[in-house]
Amino acid sequence: MKITKEIIESHGLKDEEYKNIQKLLKRNPNFLELGIFSAMWNEHCSYKSSRIHLKKLPTKGKQVIQGPGENAGVIDIGDNDAIVFKIESHNHPSYIEPYQGAATGVGGILRDVFTMGARPIALLNSIHFGSPSHPKTKSLLNGVVSGIGGYGNCIGIPTVAGETKFHETYNENILVNAMAVGHVKKNKIFYSKAKGVNKAVVYVGSKTGRDGIHGASMASAEFDDNSDEKKPTVQVGDPFTEKLLLEACLELMKDESIISIQDMGAAGLTSSSVEMASKGSLGIELELDKVPCREENMTPYEMMLSESQERMLIVLEDGKEEQAKKIFSKWDLDFVIIGKTTNSKNLTLKFKKQKIAEIPIDALASNAPIYDRKWIKKKLPQTNFKLKRLKKIKIEDALIKILSSPNHSNKSWVTNQYDQMVMCDTAQKSGSDAAIIRIHNKDKAIAVSVDSSANYCKSHPITGGKQIVCENWRNLISVGAKPIAITNCLNFGNPENKEIMGEFAECTEGMKEACEFLNYPVVSGNVSFYNGTNKKNIFPTPVIGGIGLINKLSKPLGHNLKKEGSYIIQIGKTFGHLGQSCFLKENYSITEGKPPEINLLNEKNNGKIVLDLINKDLVLSCHDISDGGLITCLSEMAMSTSLGVKIEKPKKLRDLSEYFFGEDQGRYVLEIEKQNIKKTEDLLRNNSIYFENIGITQKKYFEIVGEMKIDTNALFKINNQWYNNY
Repeated sequence: MKITKEIIESHGLKDEEYKNIQKLLKRNPNFLELGIFSAMWNEHCSYKSSRIHLKKLPTKGKQVIQGPGENAGVIDIGDNDAIVFKIESHNHPSYIEPYQGAATGVGGILRDVFTMGARPIALLNSIHFGSPSHPKTKSLLNGVVSGIGGYGNCIGIPTVAGETKFHETYNENILVNAMAVGHVKKNKIFYSKAKGVNKAVVYVGSKTGRDGIHGASMASAEFDDNSDEKKPTVQVGDPFTEKLLLEACLELMKDESIISIQDMGAAGLTSSSVEMASKGSLGIELELDKVPCREENMTPYEMMLSESQERMLIVLEDGKEEQAKKIFSKWDLDFVIIGKTTNSKNLTLKFKKQKIAEIPIDALASNAPIYDRKWIKKKLPQTNFKLKRLKKIKIEDALIKILSSPNHSNKSWVTNQYDQMVMCDTAQKSGSDAAIIRIHNKDKAIAVSVDSSANYCKSHPITGGKQIVCENWRNLISVGAKPIAITNCLNFGNPENKEIMGEFAECTEGMKEACEFLNYPVVSGNVSFYNGTNKKNIFPTPVIGGIGLINKLSKPLGHNLKKEGSYIIQIGKTFGHLGQSCFLKENYSITEGKPPEINLLNEKNNGKIVLDLINKDLVLSCHDISDGGLITCLSEMAMSTSLGVKIEKPKKLRDLSEYFFGEDQGRYVLEIEKQNIKKTEDLLRNNSIYFENIGITQKKYFEIVGEMKIDTNALFKINNQWYNNY
């Protein structure tokens, strides 16, 4: 087939990129080779626009075993135990076909974890939809939630935490980010680096079909009005086959058979073979006649670019083939030797005894384009609204408006579709600051949480990048976990737009500053660009997934109030920052202004002392203050219990809206028993931590003296009504 300009464009390659391909090959590529370059050089696989910025992120630490560059990150939690985790996007496929897009997003991230030898122990997600009134939102929400639950529930991995948000910026491009966490012994971690020459390259798992062809390329381009036509590029998942593949791989990993292993994710057989060979500085030769296909007359092009699910590529030690085949046959999975490693440093493809492609591995991997795209720095916006000029609203009415809004309503309609208790190690389900997963048969546990804050990042990307790292840090602290490391999924618009690239560069810079200061390294992640339709880009939405360690889990610490008559202490100073706040958005439809300032020293010091108080068993319940401010935090602690609070108004005169709804950062609310209050306050004073004793717990009523008094059951009903009526 003659390579025309139209064919090159249809493969997502620029003219300059095609010329580089010609130089690297010293000839014109054939159609198959063009498709392979298209897959490996697209944004989703090559990180060509983001790599120079990602390199700035801190990736090392005392407990980091494996940072970015592998299928997932790995951290040491002691006693020869390690945690493997990663988050990735499946945004474009989920917008086109919500059920399968979300389901295969879960399946893909699970393979990233168990391909490293870890048994998955938890799933999380961060899902963002357009305005609830948009005609597509309800069906997209239903499809995505069903897809996440359907895949996770069927494979038997608990979905324990996440977030569901709505904003018009996602009307034409939803976000579906899936995170998986696994547990492995430190001496049983597997990597994707191929070693040795003439080693068997083995295809295992499901057969290859025509689903998902050019899926990675589709994820590296903006949508237009014809996005529905891309449905064939969406993969189709089978969680029952994935369960078989999981068990077969873990069984094979018990001995010394595997040299390297890689799942066939984005770009399928192409990326898995190239990545294994590239990391090992080897070549790889594949005989495509041997690839198990479920459809007739599949071409080499289709085989190499298919993104059919539930497949792996393995390089085996000599003499281990028969024993390995028995394992996969037992689990009713394909096991076919389709090639071998070579010393050629080329990707060599054969079909019907003919050599049909030969490409230097370096041309596909290390020589892929790297762009230092131009970007614009964003100035800190000024706040134009004047609170005194706004129509006065009662504290109670403002709180009810927030609690009944889509973003702050109870999400049990979503979480009830997920099996959170399967495997029996979920010590704390979703609904608190972080979920808690016990390490099987041990006293210790990990805490997991995902967070995002697009409005802060849109307003001022550097501040927003810092804030979302800090919020994730606080969520882990709040359940008594020491934060160890994060994974990130960076969802942005078109990087060829200077403003969008500026948002990415500055968000990344903010994350870098916070991660370095908090000693909270980034060990894995994903970048998703081109999230938009017809030149309309989403807000910058970095999603942070954090892991923390609880060395001894006596009882899970949540945010629900525990005891009548205990003291309520607020840690951290309240300045009353309302820019970008829920208060202004939900009550006045105001979305302007700068985000709250981030003081990293206060974040670190406040977090450390809160964790110390928790470890000394001085805290009954704890909740970090974030969206909606102090009053929203308190209401979340009171709802779903038979308890309420009695809160005094601040002694110093100030606007009550600013005090109760301000979104100043670095703050927590603690519930402390009477007999522990002096010890707690002394510890706080001795460590120079700002705090306020703001009230007590009481039966039944949520009360701010002189301002409002409402039954907590009524608050609970208000908080549940939006999803019930949607």
